[in-house]
Amino acid sequence: MTENILRGRAWVFGDDVDTDLIYHNKYLAITDPKEMAQYSFEYYPGKENFAKEAKPGDFVVAGQNFGCGSSREHAVYCLKELGIPVILAESYARIYYRNAVNNGYPVLVVPNITKKVKDGDELEVNLDTGEIKNLTTGEVMHGDAVTDLEKEIMAYGGLIPYLKAQAAKEQK
Repeated sequence: MTENILRGRAWVFGDDVDTDLIYHNKYLAITDPKEMAQYSFEYYPGKENFAKEAKPGDFVVAGQNFGCGSSREHAVYCLKELGIPVILAESYARIYYRNAVNNGYPVLVVPNITKKVKDGDELEVNLDTGEIKNLTTGEVMHGDAVTDLEKEIMAYGGLIPYLKAQAAKEQK
């Protein structure tokens, strides 16, 4: 399915990117995801202008343990609202991974991706197969594909709408 093949530019981050670096706690009172987007990575050294410079369709590429720290859905909402269609990381903090899936936001595990992608590289990501092509270098990587259940959750816009739909089906 071509709608599950995405193209965009890479923004590369390191290991242990915690939720305060993704979305700082001083903005937690903001409840509108559209407003949250402008503060994405504002406190990440060297990427303070990420929210101003990233374009819809760009990718966040990260190392190990992306999204560690506090459990805050804001760190998912801000990137999703900014138009980042998927995060590609070597591993995720479990709570961030669950928050992303629960909010219908794809996150792929891609071993050694930070060794194979540089800032600004153009990537093609196939959510169905987990194949990532670095169009700049020609390198092909393989990550975990989005599962069928995750696709269903994404199609409904998140876990709560998905569960409500499942409950409605069972009541029929």
